[in-house]
Amino acid sequence: QVRLVESGGGLVQAGGSLRLSCAASGLNFRLNIMAWYRQASGKQRELVAQITGGGSTNYADSVKGRFTISKDNAKNTVYLQMNSLKPEDTAVYYCNQALPKSNYNFASWGQGTQVTVSS
Repeated sequence: QVRLVESGGGLVQAGGSLRLSCAASGLNFRLNIMAWYRQASGKQRELVAQITGGGSTNYADSVKGRFTISKDNAKNTVYLQMNSLKPEDTAVYYCNQALPKSNYNFASWGQGTQVTVSS
């Protein structure tokens, strides 16, 4: 059974930084492509960043140059370092395996962690 526990969110002023963590279990962490997603109030869930088993990364255009995804295979944990935060980054952030959009509503998700960026 997949279990995902996100943490590290909070309230921060625009321009500030946060580091999110996600502890994962019940999946092949070393081989899976892991990803961070976010869902703002009233909007659809969107992919923010992903990292392959080999460490290759990919980012949404809106966060390129500001966010960095990384992982620690020994701890089965994936991180999201968020710098230069903007009010439009406000959302609940979730981690999961890389999923096609059509699977978002059917996948098992953690509780997420709220990030609020004030202007």
